[in-house]
Amino acid sequence: MMRYACLKRQRYESGPLAVIPIREADMELIRVWRNAQMRVLRQSRPLSPEDQKRYFRDVVMPTFEQPQPPMLLFTYLLDDHPIGYGGLVHIDWENRRAEISFLLETARSREDADGEYARLFSCFLGLMKRIAFDELGLNRLYTETFDIRPLHVQVLEQNGFRPEGRMRQHVLVDGRFVDSLIHGCLSGERDYA
Repeated sequence: MMRYACLKRQRYESGPLAVIPIREADMELIRVWRNAQMRVLRQSRPLSPEDQKRYFRDVVMPTFEQPQPPMLLFTYLLDDHPIGYGGLVHIDWENRRAEISFLLETARSREDADGEYARLFSCFLGLMKRIAFDELGLNRLYTETFDIRPLHVQVLEQNGFRPEGRMRQHVLVDGRFVDSLIHGCLSGERDYA
């Protein structure tokens, strides 16, 4: 397993759910999930297997040894089976902030009423807060969400992320301009497990 030099631990758990440093073995799964869910990502074209391998080799792999990497990506596990990925991206070590990135496998990504998406996303947010605030000493986490995901926004707000702004008609989704919503959470707002 790859190890992040900046982390004391390489596995963070909450019951049957856990995050571990992203694995090369999960690259193809992640590529498929990203391509299937482009409408909610800042991704303008489908990724080829070569694109994914190049990104992992040139961008992700160097971060494991860096004392202050620009991102920490994790494979999200349920009973040790990968169900998603995400992490802390655009880390600004000087200003002690990072953006949260999150994507579930496509079959689990539906924002429906059965509660699975909300439960899985809530747990992931708690794990990211623990890593960011308790281990890395960051002060602020933030997210950007396209305003086509009401449950995603609701879960953010239920987990202590406050609405901070709306970028009007910021992205083109399915042929129409939609707003991007910014949410933030501060280290002092410790409402996580």
